[in-house]
Amino acid sequence: MDLRALNIFIEVAELGSFTRAGEKLGYSQPTISFQIKQLEKEMGAQLFDRIGHTVTLTDAGRDALGYAQQICHAGQAMLLGSQRRREPAGKLRLGMADSLCEPLIVGHFSQFRTAYPKVCLHITTLDTSALLEALDHNDVDMICTMDDHVYDTNYVIADEEEIGVHFVASPRHPLAALRSVALDQLLDQPFLLTEKGMSYRRLMDEKLARSSLEITPVLETGQADLICKLVGENMGLSFLPDYVTEKMVRSGLLTRLNVPGLRVVVWKQLLYRQEKWLSAPMQAMIDHMKGIRLTEETR
Repeated sequence: MDLRALNIFIEVAELGSFTRAGEKLGYSQPTISFQIKQLEKEMGAQLFDRIGHTVTLTDAGRDALGYAQQICHAGQAMLLGSQRRREPAGKLRLGMADSLCEPLIVGHFSQFRTAYPKVCLHITTLDTSALLEALDHNDVDMICTMDDHVYDTNYVIADEEEIGVHFVASPRHPLAALRSVALDQLLDQPFLLTEKGMSYRRLMDEKLARSSLEITPVLETGQADLICKLVGENMGLSFLPDYVTEKMVRSGLLTRLNVPGLRVVVWKQLLYRQEKWLSAPMQAMIDHMKGIRLTEETR
């Protein structure tokens, strides 16, 4: 059975369109139609209902899709085994949260380049929902998110790590001397926060909203380093991942507050689509990311 035809079948099923599948795979629409018709002839069953400009799987098509994915995965695994014996080379399109670029890429890029000199990295920074959309449309090969844990059988979790997030203050702030801080004590303070909707900020807002509470910041900016400096100057409080604040905490310029009434769990996850061919550059990035632990770097 032709693996190319099976791959075309999978893409048409995923995208619900012969035209979009052709655009993604680089084939003309007639070629896509011909390959599907040949596959249907070989299987002796109609795989799609064609209504207007849309196509949907028939019952036979849904049954065949699972087998087609297994066959293509086996073929990809065979190729990957061969590729692993060669030096990884080629382009890798990585989507990631902007806040992860500094610790994961800037801080370790020389290490990655030394290990994989023939891999060309193209990075796109987006929020979590846009990252997942880009992954679903094959605009990126894999994504690295920092958000709520993603549970979805459509994605393979290649690597993950739980990230600590805390409220922080200047050691000179009155709340810094308390062993624990109540939520109502926090809400009276000026806050300097990242933009509304940004992963950990959004998760904090959602937790507060469940108690009909809200923080209105005096400053919003995507520059976490700037927020750290201003909080260190006792200009207000903030809510940031531990890896962002660690240097200033160790230097005694920031203090993490213990707020038992609000605990936010954030996960760093490296994901790719279940049906995606795991290329050598993708495997190289997985191996690289598994060697980086933000929680260890903040100890």
